[in-house]
Amino acid sequence: MRWLEFITSALTALRTNKLRSTLTTLGIIIGVFAVIAIISLIQGMNRFIADQIQSLGSNIISVSKYPWVSLGEEDWREIHRRRPLTVEDAEAISRLPSVAIVAPNIYNWGGEQIKYRDETVRDIPVIGVTSTYQEVNLHFVESGRYIQETDNEHRRHVVVLAQDVVDALFPTSDPVGKRVRIGVQEFSVVGVLERKGNFLGRSLDNHILIPLSSFQKMYGATGRRGRLNSVTIDVQPKNAATQEIAIDQITELLRRRRNVPLDEPDDFSVNTQSALTSVYRAITGTAFAVMIGVASISLMVGGIGIMNIMLVSVTERTREIGIRKAVGARRHEILWQFLIEAVTLSCFGGGIGIALGFIVAKLVATFTFMHAAISPWAVLLGFGFSAAVGIFFGIFPATKAARLDPIVALHYE
Repeated sequence: MRWLEFITSALTALRTNKLRSTLTTLGIIIGVFAVIAIISLIQGMNRFIADQIQSLGSNIISVSKYPWVSLGEEDWREIHRRRPLTVEDAEAISRLPSVAIVAPNIYNWGGEQIKYRDETVRDIPVIGVTSTYQEVNLHFVESGRYIQETDNEHRRHVVVLAQDVVDALFPTSDPVGKRVRIGVQEFSVVGVLERKGNFLGRSLDNHILIPLSSFQKMYGATGRRGRLNSVTIDVQPKNAATQEIAIDQITELLRRRRNVPLDEPDDFSVNTQSALTSVYRAITGTAFAVMIGVASISLMVGGIGIMNIMLVSVTERTREIGIRKAVGARRHEILWQFLIEAVTLSCFGGGIGIALGFIVAKLVATFTFMHAAISPWAVLLGFGFSAAVGIFFGIFPATKAARLDPIVALHYE
């Protein structure tokens, strides 16, 4: 019997017992559906997060008092007691041979009240920056101009607004050239930033930029809560290949400047996009492993169902097997016939599971904050899982059918 005849025979058996075949493959459908949906959602979120992290800057190294990833409570208290980083630290880093651009900046996370005539917005983060901040963080102006070095030299009261602030204060007019009140001081609007959207649900357009020197003049040595204002130093290495070298040089330089003993850990944090991505992938990887484990149990249950129905099929078709052997069918032909039927049954359920997985992933991506991505290897993986289950759980029934004695089979009632 040819391969095409094997497959045709398997499909005929499926059509003959539609309900039984569907119920038998239910475990396969659920297992493959779970695997495909999970892979699609995690792949989509991985790509989305990678793009979002890349939008924060061009492979920047961010040196700050605090790490991007929060540690335990005891460690956090220790970190909170660290000495602040300074503008002088940023100037020293800028002289390192592996460094291209340095952008010191300071955040006032408590936020300020920004007012224009009768319009007011509250709790807006204020960031003190230099002219290099836009290039390192890839956040350019849409209209007007950016903060310049002369603004910092003369401590000018100029401000660049992000889009959320513009939407609130200037819904129908151009803000450039207008004067706004930040807290109790007036600033002239010199530019408007391009819209960047959201990052993990937080708006990237809800802040204002002022010269770093003006920030220090406004807030002095301490912030609103009486803490020393620590400078965040964003560093762009000369190229991607020198990033690790730059990290080593920055670490060695700051340890010397801050007199950190050899046996003590760093009293500053060096943060990178790749480290943030690694943490995210570790979290999703754990979730992926757990869900794959659950899906594997479902596939095993589906495989047992297939083995059970194939054993029933062997029993029902005992006389057919006897007749075929009597007219010359060989043992391996009988084995392949039933094995192909098991694989076909399994792949039938796998195909339904793949389709449902992609549909559900797209629906979740459409109606939630999550993202989905469909890749060809996920389809191949789904069919691969299905075929493997069919082969593994179909071998025993197929072997049993192939070993039937034709004389005994012909007398079976």
